[in-house]
Formats: sequence, C-alpha cells, structure tokens
Amino acid sequence: MKVEVNAVDSYDQESAVINTVKVTEDIQSAIDILDNNCRVIPVVSEGKNVILRTDKIYYIESVDKRTYIYTKEGCYEAKYRLYELEELLNNYFLRTSKAMIINIRKIRMVKAEMNGRLTAELLNGENVIIARSYVKDLKERLGI
Repeated sequence: MKVEVNAVDSYDQESAVINTVKVTEDIQSAIDILDNNCRVIPVVSEGKNVILRTDKIYYIESVDKRTYIYTKEGCYEAKYRLYELEELLNNYFLRTSKAMIINIRKIRMVKAEMNGRLTAELLNGENVIIARSYVKDLKERLGI
C-alpha cells in the first residue's frame, strides 16, 4: 500500500484521503483511528489484564451479572456493566436486548422473525437476536 504524507501550515488544513477498492477491517480501523473513534477498554483474558480496541468488538453480553466482550479472537470479561459500556462506546454500538450490545459495523445481514424480532448475522458467522423493542432503532441506524 502506498502512503503519502504532505506537510500543511495549520491544523485546519489537516485531512486524510483513503483510496481503496474495498473497505476492509484494516481500512475501517484506520478510519476509526483518524476519526478518533477508536477507543480502548480494559478487559481480562485468562487472568491477565488486556487493553481491547473497541473496533474489534463484535458484541457484548451480560450473563449472571458478568459482562463478556466477544471479538474475532475470543471472549473477554469486562469489569463494566452494560449501561456503563453504552456510555463509553461510540454510535456504532447499539443495545439490542436487555443483556446485549452489538457493533453494527460487524453485521453481515439481518433477517425478520415471525414474532417481530430480528436475527442479525455477524461477520464472524454468529447469529444474535434483536428484541422487538430495539428493532426500530437498529433499522434507523442501518437505514432500512
């Protein structure tokens, strides 16, 4: 990949242009970093404290008063509650049930269910349920 950097006279003139055939996960990570949307969350994995970039998160789930964060690489435990993570995360994350938040950038497709709920297939192949009370918000965010 060719990278070009040009010096400018002021901060107002700073900009970035990305020419790409396809917006891959790496390109999206670069965009998030440039937009300052790439935050980090401290998590625990196998007894070790790890700093996890939020753009790697597929979904977050609360089970038995514990919060688990799922990525392509694996599962991590967070010390935050879901409502605290909602405040920390950017607009690409959406509550989809009482116990789950998903990263809408990791959705491959959504499918309507009989009972008014939606099923979202994520890029990692997992399917998650979007509760009826959250369907309208998801549709608005996805533009459907």
